[in-house]
Amino acid sequence: MSITGAGYGAEVIAKALKDQGIQFVFGIVGVPVIEVGAACISEGLTFIGCRNEQAASYAAGAVGYLTGTPGVCLVVSGPGVVHGLAGLANAQQNCWPCIVIGGASDMSLSSKGAFQESPQVEYARPYCKYVAQFDSLERVPFYVEKAVRMATYGRPGACYLDLPGNFVNQPPDEKKLKYLPKALPPPMSLADPREIVKAIEVLKGAKRPLLIVGKGAAYGRAEKELERLLSLTNMPFLATPMGKGCVPDDHPNSIAPARSTALKSADVIILCGGRLNWILHFGASPRFRADVKIIQMDVFPEEFGNNVAPAASLCGHISLVADQLNGALQHANISKIDRSGEWWRLLAEKLDNNRRASRELMADESVPMSYYRAFNEIQQVLSSSYRDAIIVSEGANTMDIGRTILENYFPRHRLDAGSYGTMGVGLGFAIAASLVHPDKQIICVEGDSAFGFSGMEVETACRYKLSNITFIIINNSGIGVGLPIEEEASRQELLDGGVPVTSLSTCCHYEQVISGFGGKAFYVEDPKLIQDTLKAAIVHPMPCIINIIISPFSGRKKQEFTWLTREEGDETSSKL
Repeated sequence: MSITGAGYGAEVIAKALKDQGIQFVFGIVGVPVIEVGAACISEGLTFIGCRNEQAASYAAGAVGYLTGTPGVCLVVSGPGVVHGLAGLANAQQNCWPCIVIGGASDMSLSSKGAFQESPQVEYARPYCKYVAQFDSLERVPFYVEKAVRMATYGRPGACYLDLPGNFVNQPPDEKKLKYLPKALPPPMSLADPREIVKAIEVLKGAKRPLLIVGKGAAYGRAEKELERLLSLTNMPFLATPMGKGCVPDDHPNSIAPARSTALKSADVIILCGGRLNWILHFGASPRFRADVKIIQMDVFPEEFGNNVAPAASLCGHISLVADQLNGALQHANISKIDRSGEWWRLLAEKLDNNRRASRELMADESVPMSYYRAFNEIQQVLSSSYRDAIIVSEGANTMDIGRTILENYFPRHRLDAGSYGTMGVGLGFAIAASLVHPDKQIICVEGDSAFGFSGMEVETACRYKLSNITFIIINNSGIGVGLPIEEEASRQELLDGGVPVTSLSTCCHYEQVISGFGGKAFYVEDPKLIQDTLKAAIVHPMPCIINIIISPFSGRKKQEFTWLTREEGDETSSKL
C-alpha cells in the first residue's frame, strides 16, 4: 500500500474532514497515523508537521477561533494524546472549536498491553464537549460531521475522536460507506424580547454605564453592532484581553487606561461575550460596585447567574443580540452620555493621570531598558505601518504590560494566554495566524520563560517559510524577575545560595536558535535600535527572532488593585 493510504481508511478520514470544511491539520505523525497525515495532503488539506503535540493542538484551537471552523490536531497514541490534551483544555476553556484525532492501538489488541495502549477516551473526556471512538471505518464520516457540529454549535469547544490503528490501512465496505454533506452553519438565535425590554429599562436609569467587550463578541463577529451601540449611547468601553480590537483600541470611547476606575464606578455594565471569571474579578466588590447591574449577552444560557445575577439576560448569538438591543435603543428615550458630564469627567481625569505615568515610563532612557520602553518602540512601528498586524503575546509581565501598550484595531487580531492562562501557546498561535492570514504581519511577543515552552517551533515556521512571522523575545532573564545583568558580585552572591526559583540564564542568546534553520537573528540591548530592527525583521524573507534585553527588575507600574483576585477578602497576588 502507498503511504497516501489511497482507497483505505486513511483516505476515508481525510475525505471526511475535507467534506466538513476542515482546511488546516496540525500534528506529529507516527504509528498509527502516518498514512492519515499523508492522505490529508493528498486531499488538498494543509498539513503542518509540528515539533510537539502541545503546540500543534494550540494551533488547531487558534484556527478555530480565527475562522469559526475547527482546526484539527492529529496525534499518535498514548503520549501523543496526553500532550494533545493541553490544546483540548485550552480550547475548551477559551470556547474555541477544535478537534483532536488521536491514533490508538488496534481494537483486536485491546487490554493486551499493546504499544502505547491507553484509556484515551477517558483522558480526553474532562476537557471536551464531545468525545467518541470510531467504532467502524464506515461510520467515520458520521463521527467527523458530529464532531464539527459539536465543536461549533452553541458555545464552541473542543472535541476528541479516537482512531483505532487497524482502521488506517483497512479498506472500507463501499456499500456501507456514506459520506455526509457539510454540517449546516451553527443556528443563530435572538434574545427573549422581554429581556431586551428589561435591558432598556436598566439603561434608562444608568448614570455611569459601561460596555465590556469579551472575546466571545470577537468570535461572534459583533464588531459593527458594538460600534453602533457606542454611537447610540456614547458610553465608555473596556475590552478583555482577546476582546481587544473588536472595537479599535484608539476609539474615542476606549477607557482602557482607566480600567480599575471604570469597573469599580460603573452602575450598569453591558457584558458582551465575556464571563465574570478571574479575568473580570468575578464581578465582585471592591473591583465592582456591590450594587452594579449587569446586562449580560452570551450564547450559553448556563453562563447567566455565574457569580452575579444579571439584571437582564440576553441569550443568543452576540451579533444578533447586539443588533436587537440597538434597535430597541433607537426607539427608546435614552439620552447619550454627555462628554462634559460627571461620568466622563471622572474617567477623563484618570485617563490623563495614567497616560502621563505611562509616557514617563515609555520615555525612560535607562539601559537595560524597561518593558514600557521596549513596547513603546514596537508600538511606534506597528501603529505607523502595520495597524492590521496580528499580535500574539504570552508571558506574565510581557503579556500584561504589552496589552496596555500594543494596540489592536481589528477584531480577532490578538491571541494570548486566554481564560486558561496557558503558557507555551504563543508559537503555535503564531503559526496558525500566519496560515489563516498570510497577507498580514504576525508579531509574536514572548517572555523568555514563555518562549522556552515551545521555542523549537521556530523550526516549523522556517520549514514552511512562514515569512510573515516575527518572533520578539522580551528577555528579563527570569520568570517575573531575573538575576542582575551587570552586577557580577551581586549575581554571584545570589548564586552562592543556590539558583533562585525565578531565574533563567542571564542575557541568553535565544535568537541564535533560528539561525540554524535559515531564519534571521537579532540581538538588541539599546532601545534606540528596536524600531529599525523590527522594520528589517518584518521585511526579511524568512521568519526572524528579535531578542530584546531588558532589566531583570522591570515590572508593572503601581496598580490600584493586584491583577489576580484571590480568595474572598484577599487582595494579594504572587510577588512575581
